[in-house]
Amino acid sequence: MSKSNHILRPGVRPAARPEKASAPMTESPAVLKTAIVDAPAVKSDPPLDCFAAVPRGTEELAGAELSALGIFDVKPGKGGVAFRTDRAGLYRANLWLRTASRVLVQLASFPCSSPAELYDGTHAIAWQELITPSMTLAVDCSLRDSALTHSGFVALKTKDAVVDRIRESCGSRPNVDTSSPDVRINVHLHKNVCTISLDSSGDSLDRRGYRLERNEAPLRETLAAAVVALTGWDGTIPLADPMCGSGTIPVEAALMAAHIPPGLHRQFGFQRWLDFDNELWDGICAAAEEGISRLPVGLITGYDLDGRALLLAGRNASKAGLEGQVHFFHAALQEFRPEGDKGVVILNPPYGKRLGEEDDLRELYCQIGDVMKKQCRGWTGYVLTGNLELAKYIWLKASRRYVLYNGAIECRLLK
Repeated sequence: MSKSNHILRPGVRPAARPEKASAPMTESPAVLKTAIVDAPAVKSDPPLDCFAAVPRGTEELAGAELSALGIFDVKPGKGGVAFRTDRAGLYRANLWLRTASRVLVQLASFPCSSPAELYDGTHAIAWQELITPSMTLAVDCSLRDSALTHSGFVALKTKDAVVDRIRESCGSRPNVDTSSPDVRINVHLHKNVCTISLDSSGDSLDRRGYRLERNEAPLRETLAAAVVALTGWDGTIPLADPMCGSGTIPVEAALMAAHIPPGLHRQFGFQRWLDFDNELWDGICAAAEEGISRLPVGLITGYDLDGRALLLAGRNASKAGLEGQVHFFHAALQEFRPEGDKGVVILNPPYGKRLGEEDDLRELYCQIGDVMKKQCRGWTGYVLTGNLELAKYIWLKASRRYVLYNGAIECRLLK
């Protein structure tokens, strides 16, 4: 069995840190900027083998984000990015990654083609050093192309091995809590190789903490951030979303431009680990807060005909620390007229698969093309759609296409 040299140990979740007001803008915003230079110096930790799980199509973006954080051993692959870092790097990755859904820390990897091999490989890990009987745990499982084919059985067998090892060492065992566990264990079984990891993120990283209410078909924050990043927008020209809904694209763009870490106002799984370094974490957050800028009026705008969605958009922007910096307007698509000679327009219209039938949406896609041609001269338009047949009704040739996934729906971001 192969193991990493260092295992981060779980502990008790600390109290939430108080929020601070944003500082005035002193320089032009830049996407994905971090405050690594001013972060506190820390003693060196043995390296951690990590994996950032990301939506398909965003692997290279996530790799670039990790490199911008000063993490250099980065290897993008299918569905995520493998990397090695220390404890401070793990904390920063959770705080700053915009396109990743979670960050896993590998504990062990071993051949696994039977229930006995799964149990023995998992039982060999010194779980009593990671989880106390008074704590709670949960097991997540993903498997593909392996002899074991039932994810529920694999998760149950893994749990049995973990609690048996702890009971043998401590005399009692921890309980399972699937909703809010102290420790979340991840089991990945691929081609009869099992990888056991600790989930350092806890709740998925797309849950930034600012979107308390969601409209009928929300775009995940991670995908919205990926869309903005793929446009190449750097915060120096205006950005507008004529069909903003509850405001996810404008808010994610604003977080980038204002240098606000997406995880600044939430809690993470690693904060429950026994070796959680609160002083290190506070220093990393304080350094990040010093780099926050205030956005100029009119830089980012959103428009929608749905008054309730606009109300949610305003609440979400305020919760994200962007009150008065992102502006929303009640307007139909055909009334959209951006101000300025140049900028970026991003739309995520319905696909005809969840919110309406394809026939009903053809006119909408025709309107998108008309608005871009007649009312957005000098601006660059991007449309994220999961329906390429409907996209033809825009009647504008796409100069670039990016493949992305909105959940299970294969999408295209069309430039």
